[in-house]
Amino acid sequence: MRTPRGTIAVAALWCLVGCAGSARGPVLRWGGDAEGGAPFVEADPSDPARVRGFDVEIAGLIAQALGLQPQFVQVAWSSIEASVERGDFAIGLSGVEDAPARRAEHALTIPYYEFREVLAVRPGDAGRFHQLADFKGHRVATLGGTMAYQLLLDARDRDGLIPVSYDDDVHPFGDLIAGRVDAVLIDHVIAQRSRRRTGGFVIQPGAVATGHYVGLLAKADTLLRDSINAALREAMRNGSLERVFRQWNVWDDSQAGFFHRQISDMARPAVSVPSPTGRGDRGEGAWSYLPALLHAAAITLLLSLLSMALAVAVGMLLAAGRVYGPPLVRAGFATYVEVIRGTPVLLQLFVIYYGLSGLVRLPAFLAAVLGLGLNYAAYESEIYRAALAAISSSQLEAARTLGLSEGQILRLVRAPQAARLALAPMTNDFVALLKDSSLVSVITVVELTKQTAIYATNVGSWVVPGLLCATLYLILSLPLSRLARRLERRWSLA
Repeated sequence: MRTPRGTIAVAALWCLVGCAGSARGPVLRWGGDAEGGAPFVEADPSDPARVRGFDVEIAGLIAQALGLQPQFVQVAWSSIEASVERGDFAIGLSGVEDAPARRAEHALTIPYYEFREVLAVRPGDAGRFHQLADFKGHRVATLGGTMAYQLLLDARDRDGLIPVSYDDDVHPFGDLIAGRVDAVLIDHVIAQRSRRRTGGFVIQPGAVATGHYVGLLAKADTLLRDSINAALREAMRNGSLERVFRQWNVWDDSQAGFFHRQISDMARPAVSVPSPTGRGDRGEGAWSYLPALLHAAAITLLLSLLSMALAVAVGMLLAAGRVYGPPLVRAGFATYVEVIRGTPVLLQLFVIYYGLSGLVRLPAFLAAVLGLGLNYAAYESEIYRAALAAISSSQLEAARTLGLSEGQILRLVRAPQAARLALAPMTNDFVALLKDSSLVSVITVVELTKQTAIYATNVGSWVVPGLLCATLYLILSLPLSRLARRLERRWSLA
C-alpha cells in the first residue's frame, strides 16, 4: 500500500523543521553505532570520517525518498532508544531488533530484514551441541539486551544453561575459541561475519529463532514512520533494497518471501521471542527484576570488598617500599604507581582478561578483582605514603632514642597515627571503587550497573531502573561513610 505524496511532503517538512540543516540542504539525522561494525555500520577504512554498511545505505534510500540528505549521528547501540526519544536524531538504524517492548514504547518501521538466531560452537563440539537444551551447565554467550539474550535467560530457567552477556560481538567469539564459553547465540549476519574474519568455529545449520531488523523512531513520530514505511516498501518493490543486501553479502532466498509479505502489507510477522512477564507494566517489571538487581548488587559489593582488600594490602607494601626500601625498590614501585595511575582502568581490565589469556585464562570475576585491586593499590599507596610522611620527625627521633627499631617504630608509632590520617581518603576511594566496579561488565561480569542496563533495555526506559540502581548504590555506600565518620570521631578522642 503506497502512502500519498502529501504524507511524504509533510514528513519532509517535519524533518526540515526538526532535523538539523546543512550546506547541502535539509537533512535526515539518523543514529547508529559504528562500533558494531560491518555489515551494519562501520567506519570506512579509506576515510574514517565516513561510515558504510547496509544500514548506512538504507538510511540513504529513506532520505532520498523523503527528498533529504542523510546525516549520521554516532550513538552507543544500547542508547539508541533513549537518544531517539530525546530528539538527538529522527531514526535509529543499526541492527535494531523488533520486539513487543519496543513497539509499546516507540514508533517502529516495518521490518526490513529477517535474521536467524544461530549457535556457533567449536568444531569438536558440533556433534553434541545442536539446540539450547543441549547446554545444561554450559556457558553460552551473546550480546546483552538483545533477543538472543532473552532466549538465553529463558533457557537458563528451562534448561539450566549459563548465559554470559557481552557488550560487543567480537569478544564472545574470541572467548569461544579460547574455551571460556561453550557457544555463542547470535544473529546469523554477525556469526557469518565473524567466521569469515577469525574462523575457529562452526555455525550450526538450524535456527533457534527468527527475528527482524527495524527502524526506531520516537513514539510521537508516527507520521514520519508511515512515510518511511512507504519508502521501505518501495525499495523492496523496485529491488533497490535487495541490491543493498546483495552488495553486503547478507541476501538469501528467505528474504524474497519476507519482502513479498511486507510489500503485500500482510500482517507483520511476530517476533519469535515472547515479551517477558512485566514488560508492559513498569511497576510489575520492577518487582520481577528486583531479585536480579539484588543479586547483581551482592556481586558488586563482594567484588568491591575483595578488590579493596587487595588494594589496601598491595598499597601498604608499595608505600612501605617507597619509604623504607633501597633506591632500586623505590624506583620500581614509583614506576608501577605512575604507570597504573596514568592508564585507564578499562584498558588494564582488557589486558588482564584478554591480553594475558595466552599465558593464563583467569575467570572473569578473578580478573575483575585483580584489575580493580591493582589499579586502586597505586592510589592507596600514595595515601599511605603521604600519611607516613606526615608524622613529625621529632616523634621518630624520640622513638629511636628510646632504642626502638625501625620496624617497631613503624608498628607502634608511625602506622597507628598514619591510619587515622588515611581513613577519610580510604573511604572516598572505596566509594569510588564501588562505582568503578561497573566497568567490569566489559569482561562479562554482570554487576549492578550492567544488570540495570539490561533491565532498562528490556522495558524501554531508564527511569525506574535508574532509580532502583541509584538506590541500591546508596544503600551500599552510605553505611560505609557513616562508619568511617564514626571511626574518625572515636580516634580523634583517643
